[in-house]
Amino acid sequence: MVDEKLNRDTALVYLDGAREALQSARYNLDGGYYGVAVNRAYYAFFYAATSLLLTMDITRSKHAGVLAAFREYFVRTGHFPAEDSQAYGKAFESRNVADYEMLGKAAPDQARAIVRDAEQFVERCAVYLAAKGYR
Repeated sequence: MVDEKLNRDTALVYLDGAREALQSARYNLDGGYYGVAVNRAYYAFFYAATSLLLTMDITRSKHAGVLAAFREYFVRTGHFPAEDSQAYGKAFESRNVADYEMLGKAAPDQARAIVRDAEQFVERCAVYLAAKGYR
C-alpha cells in the first residue's frame, strides 16, 4: 500500500535537496571549482527528478534508472520538454567525467551552462510539484 503522505513529504525533501545542491553548485562555480560545480548541478537534476518520480510512487536505485524513468514518465508524456532530458543527460555524462576521469576537467563555460540548466530544471520541477499540490 502506498503511503501518500510519506511520498509527499519525501518528494519535498528531495526538492529541497535539489535547491541546496544548486546553492553549492553556484558557490563552487564562483570559486572556480568547475568540476565540483558540475557534480552539484548534476545532483540538483537527480534530486529534482527523484522528487517528480515519487509523485507517481516510482523509485529507482541507480542514477541511470532515475534518468530513464524521468524520460519515460515525464518527457515522453509531454509534461517536460525534451530539452530537459538532454540537459539532464549532459549533466550526467559531464559529472561522470569530472568525478571519475582525472584528465577530464570541467571547463568554466561547460560548468556555467550545466548550472544554468539545472537552475531551470529545478524551477520547472518546483512549479510542476506546486501545481500538483506539493507545498
